[in-house]
Amino acid sequence: MTSNTSGQQDKIEPAPLLLVRASGNLRLVHGADDIALARGLCPGQRLADALACVPEARVEDADPTGDLARLHALAQWATRFSPHATPDAPDGLMIDITGCAHLWKGEEKLMDDALARLTRQGFTARAAIAGTIGAAWASARFGGAHSIIPPGSISTALQALPIRALRLDDATAIGLDRLGLRRIGDLYPLHRAEVTKRFGAALLTRLDQALGYAAETLSPLAPLPDHRVSLVFAEPISAPESIARASELLMTRLLRELETQELGIRRLGLIAHRMDDESPGLIIGTARPSRDAKHLLKLLAEKIEMLDPGPGIERMSLSALVAEKMNSVQADFERRHPGLAEADLAPLVDRLTNRLGPGSVTTPRAVASHIPERAATFAPPMERRVPGSDWSTDLPPRPIRLFSPPEPIDAVAPVPDDPPLSFRWRHMQHRVAKAEGPERIRPEWWQAMDDGKETRDYYRVEIEDGRRFWLFRSGLYAQDTARPPRWFLHGIFA
Repeated sequence: MTSNTSGQQDKIEPAPLLLVRASGNLRLVHGADDIALARGLCPGQRLADALACVPEARVEDADPTGDLARLHALAQWATRFSPHATPDAPDGLMIDITGCAHLWKGEEKLMDDALARLTRQGFTARAAIAGTIGAAWASARFGGAHSIIPPGSISTALQALPIRALRLDDATAIGLDRLGLRRIGDLYPLHRAEVTKRFGAALLTRLDQALGYAAETLSPLAPLPDHRVSLVFAEPISAPESIARASELLMTRLLRELETQELGIRRLGLIAHRMDDESPGLIIGTARPSRDAKHLLKLLAEKIEMLDPGPGIERMSLSALVAEKMNSVQADFERRHPGLAEADLAPLVDRLTNRLGPGSVTTPRAVASHIPERAATFAPPMERRVPGSDWSTDLPPRPIRLFSPPEPIDAVAPVPDDPPLSFRWRHMQHRVAKAEGPERIRPEWWQAMDDGKETRDYYRVEIEDGRRFWLFRSGLYAQDTARPPRWFLHGIFA
């Protein structure tokens, strides 16, 4: 605050804020705050032109990726109003509230609650409710601050809105403006064939979608789980024992529903809707379909400890994200043979996976290939084995440790097929005391004979201190070879 000569106080107006992005060699205005917009600056303008008009403007780099991630988080948060919520990039949300408004005692109260919550999070938001996606989009951006279009009055409500409210591309909007067609209502009396001939079918498609004459669907942020249960609390909860008790109630209801369809849980998701409009969640997985409530709750308990209740949780939901058919005989078998149930590795695998993360617990599986680095892959530990996928037992000995990729070495060897007499690996020279080989491995005949796919001759060698290595020569000695063979160390024997 400062004082002028008349004794009045002048307020220091904040400098306009511009977010900029690069477009080739240009820097363009990506976004502008209300102060900048009021002073004539706008998105899409060149930064140099904007600063020429308002030199004191603050400039910061835009973050479109971060904005989109935050928009997806908001769409996840919006599932509190309806499970059918999706981001509408770059700055909107779409929510299908069909069948949900009565939970808020009407559409207006639902909209007021959503806007109030967004305001508390620091957002400036507008909203509209209509019978079509196009009408709601147009009214939210070009209508009042928040409006509800009654059924049967969409045509009247859209009539006075600008033509850009139909979600048109710039070229079409500019072309319509040149013809004096600046309002949606200006399109109503026009002959449809002439409009299509002049501007293409997209213009009338957008108009028909907005008026409800053409179908338009909303794709939710994520596929809705077929099995989901929720619990709303009369008072927010935050104590660990209260959260655990709520999880137990939800689990009982969910497993009862799955049991009627003989399904078991493979992937389970828990979402906690907090008072501050944050929605932290967690996901657990199982190695095989399960309806063991005690085991599933134990897996949840290990992660619920990391769930921050914040100012309090007002609603929790539990979803079977992946459910698979589960033979009911399995549970009877375990009850009849408790010893086998105790030896079952699935609970141990589940606990390790949920503690260490997805993909951290695997088991090797054989692959039909003679190329050593392609002869194995890693799969979930409880996955069924494919018949005939065992490793061949007639192969020569293989080292217990393979390098990926093989490490190049300098070798001294007689030619063409003798083992090396010595080799240099990791700056150390080693003399070979004993050697076996060669074991020739050719590349697959269907693979192109390019770099890294030459014929290999493998040797098992023992150096003077007793250590044993697996070496190979890539390529063959020949007069017409464009490149001399190279040597590699591929593995170490125990």
